[in-house]
Amino acid sequence: MSGSEAEGSSGHSAGGGDSLPGAEKKKEKARVSKTSLILWHAHQNDAVAVRKLLEEDPSLVHARDYDNRTPLHVASLHGWIDVAKCLIQHGADVNAQDRWKNTPLADAEGAKKHAMIELLKSYGGLSYGQNGSHFEPKPVPPPLPNKCDWEIDPSELDFSTSNIIGKGSFGEILKACWRGTPVAVKRILPNLSDDRLVIQDFRHEVNLLVKLRHPNIVQFLGAVTERKPLMLITEYLRGGDLHQCLKEKGALSPSTAINFALDIARGMAYLHNEPNVVIHRDLKPRNVLLVNSSADHLKVGDFGLSKLIRVQNSHDVYKMTGETGSYRYMAPEVFKHRKYDKKVDVFSFAMILYEMLEGDPPMSHYEPYEAAKYVAEGHRPLFRAKGYTPQLKELTEECWAPDMNLRPSFLEILKRLEKIKESISSDHHWHIFTT
Repeated sequence: MSGSEAEGSSGHSAGGGDSLPGAEKKKEKARVSKTSLILWHAHQNDAVAVRKLLEEDPSLVHARDYDNRTPLHVASLHGWIDVAKCLIQHGADVNAQDRWKNTPLADAEGAKKHAMIELLKSYGGLSYGQNGSHFEPKPVPPPLPNKCDWEIDPSELDFSTSNIIGKGSFGEILKACWRGTPVAVKRILPNLSDDRLVIQDFRHEVNLLVKLRHPNIVQFLGAVTERKPLMLITEYLRGGDLHQCLKEKGALSPSTAINFALDIARGMAYLHNEPNVVIHRDLKPRNVLLVNSSADHLKVGDFGLSKLIRVQNSHDVYKMTGETGSYRYMAPEVFKHRKYDKKVDVFSFAMILYEMLEGDPPMSHYEPYEAAKYVAEGHRPLFRAKGYTPQLKELTEECWAPDMNLRPSFLEILKRLEKIKESISSDHHWHIFTT
């Protein structure tokens, strides 16, 4: 509940017949505002702010929102240990029940927050109610029977001025017009439209894209699944792909490369978010798109080979088909047909970062398959560009570490890149004299 909502609700409760005198009204309004604040800070994982509010008013530990949820419910659902400890120290009821009769432990169990489950149990937490089931997806009947709201009628697509912007073994990608808007259309070749595996892969990609929404992920707009040829429609990005950009411009300046890397890492951090992890498996410059020709914003696209995995445990690894993706950017464990996890994307990211700073693809003097084989044997590309700061070099080396467990997560990569960006911009005025 936001502060403005809180004030609205307090005004409503105090307004019926002016039963509360002015001072009481003011007190009640401040109280509701503080209630929303402690719930908000618990949600934001701000233990310092929560502690300050409780020191000012200890009774806020029992604050409730519209669904009768306490700050401890909120912290438990998100797994915020420090906030939960602070609330328990200030007398929070570990077995308070919300309107679904769920306790904080039931929320933690439903969200699979294992450390939180241990903490709450150690303070006598019990699972009442529906064991976190209020945030399991409830089946919602579709608005139209047997018809998805993203299904596009092929007659709405205008190919009169279309041109091919990409090709693959399954079909082609065309620039077309949909309801007056330029779009990218992935069209399956007519002779493959009856192939069971092609249809299965196509439907898998559609089902995956429907779930994705992020500023650094190419936006899915709709699909043609009920008629042939099968088509998948996404936003059209005028800037083309990163492969073409690097081919034309060569090496990027460190600051541009870092900004690009941040955009890619933001999109990938979103895809890797648990419990529904999307492993891209084919991260490469051709699948990174520039929003416009001034190239100030990137998006990750082409999820044809991606895998959506329900993670039961953050350390799970998966036996997937080996040699998935493009050889030049492929992690050694994939090439060797070993078990692998989402860290394969971190390896590919390192190769892209290298290419942006060097201007040449990694192992450019080798054919793609030979390059992957050479990398799988333990070799790595050589750093030649002057653009590498020691921190950038260190980050790249960690991202392509042979042991996937030593590679950082994309959330960690984002933090590191932000720091590198700050240090480069603060040094920037010196480069005028040194370059």
